[in-house]
Amino acid sequence: MRFKNDYRIILSQRGETVILHGPPGTGKTESVYQIARKTGRNIFKVDISESKSKWFGESEKLIKDIFARYKSTAKKQPLLPILLFNEADALLSTRRESASNVSQTENAIQNILLEELENFEEIFIATTNLVKNLDPAFERRFLFKIKINNPTMSVKQKIWQNRLSFLSPVQTNTLAENYSLSGGQIENICRKIMMQEVITGTKIDLREISGFCEVELFGGTPKVQRIGFGR
Repeated sequence: MRFKNDYRIILSQRGETVILHGPPGTGKTESVYQIARKTGRNIFKVDISESKSKWFGESEKLIKDIFARYKSTAKKQPLLPILLFNEADALLSTRRESASNVSQTENAIQNILLEELENFEEIFIATTNLVKNLDPAFERRFLFKIKINNPTMSVKQKIWQNRLSFLSPVQTNTLAENYSLSGGQIENICRKIMMQEVITGTKIDLREISGFCEVELFGGTPKVQRIGFGR
């Protein structure tokens, strides 16, 4: 019983560290935004480019500064903000054994991140499409490891219906059955459909939508309509 009570105390003292992983376009980043919106929190988003410098030794300082700025910001807000590392595999990848300056810098950055996450008491969420590239040492640093898969058949059908309301249930079911697309890919297709309709002034049909799906999956060649001179 004493162990259980101590365990609860330890949990209450530690922060929340989460990694969302899965295929591209499945809504990992959007999920973080929705969590922030639902809980009334701000997001402290890290641009990975901010953590890299061409000058030797500067990248390590930049990483430390990110955590220092986040903690300073957190103290001024009523609710802990979410520290978001998007596409985190760029920083959390497997450490290298090479003696080059680049390898030494990357290893030093990872060691700093491991140390920061070991004692992290706030909210940290990372996203990645390449979870297999993560260094095994980071596995223990994440309390929650959540895989976000591509949408199911019924969800894909609902996405199609929501984005292209002129399609019938039979047509959205056909698209959902025939094409294994992520939500992000469907969004890309719908944006291209809108552009096509603006350019041509005509409504697109199911056959043309299927063509866009083929192209999105690198399985087809788009039919290009020439515009302006040179027809």
